[in-house]
Amino acid sequence: MFGFGPARRPRRPSLTPMIDVVFLLLVFFMLAARFGQEMALPLTIGGTGAEWSGPPRLIEIAEDVLRLNGASVALADLPEALDPLMTGPADAVVLRPMPGTSLQRLMDVTGALRGAGLSRLVVVE
Repeated sequence: MFGFGPARRPRRPSLTPMIDVVFLLLVFFMLAARFGQEMALPLTIGGTGAEWSGPPRLIEIAEDVLRLNGASVALADLPEALDPLMTGPADAVVLRPMPGTSLQRLMDVTGALRGAGLSRLVVVE
């Protein structure tokens, strides 16, 4: 409209801001993604009317200690400590995580018991 200065060429839009946005979106979705292997462990939820036979088999799970019927036991020794209380692998074992116990700790105990051949694990509150 007004010709006060020399004519300038039109500037091309800069791609730097768009690359920054794409990079930030990439980082966001990488951090939000779940890369772990998902696995499901079948558990019986404690309820009323469950059949029970034999001596009690209550495992209290805390972050730093496991208790089998009130006695401390190491995770590696847990299947051997349960042997005298079991009549077979289908006997119920009650797992009670204490407040503040991580889900990973519960899964470690469950995995150790399943690895020992125990098939009936009941989680109670």
